[in-house]
Amino acid sequence: MTPPEVLIVEDNDKNLKLARDVLEFAGFTVRVAMSGEAAVAEAHRRQPDVILMDLHLPGIDGHTALALLRGDDLTSSIPVVAVTASAMASDRDHALAAGFDGFLEKPISVRDFPAQVRRHLQAEG
Repeated sequence: MTPPEVLIVEDNDKNLKLARDVLEFAGFTVRVAMSGEAAVAEAHRRQPDVILMDLHLPGIDGHTALALLRGDDLTSSIPVVAVTASAMASDRDHALAAGFDGFLEKPISVRDFPAQVRRHLQAEG
């Protein structure tokens, strides 16, 4: 069975390393983008099983990247989960209303993170 592929979109090196290390240890294949533009290009190229999108990115932000992903037939059905340090209820509501498939708060929980990501994987075939 092929391991699930996750695209992590994060511009902070320490946050990126932690998320990547935790998911790789849990058996995921991890791809990385450090900007919204790079995320859209990588998602189009690879069609990952799920995208974990920081909302505050250099260049286009996570909301704009999500809109571009949703507007492309190749990427429109990929689950995109907002990952942010903004933990207020209104931030969660805004992200979900914008079309994100889920919302995870930073800092991530090393113990819970793999299961949180698995919950957002696309249904198989």
